[in-house]
Amino acid sequence: MPTNKSTKKPKKLPDYARYSGMGAQMAVIIFLGAYGGMKLDHYYQNKNFPTFTVVLSLLAIILAMYFFIRQAMRKD
Repeated sequence: MPTNKSTKKPKKLPDYARYSGMGAQMAVIIFLGAYGGMKLDHYYQNKNFPTFTVVLSLLAIILAMYFFIRQAMRKD
């Protein structure tokens, strides 16, 4: 009796693959925030204090943690 492919459950990713992907996502978000801040500081010539770099880096860290926690709590 042939089985219907649409009724098969999709395979779950192993935990190490899931969390390494989440870590890579966090790294990319934080890198883009810091890089964007450095570019804005260079454009506006902030030489005394890198305001955009600090602010965008902190926002990127908060955003990355939000996505990490949301994905970690999701039940697949």
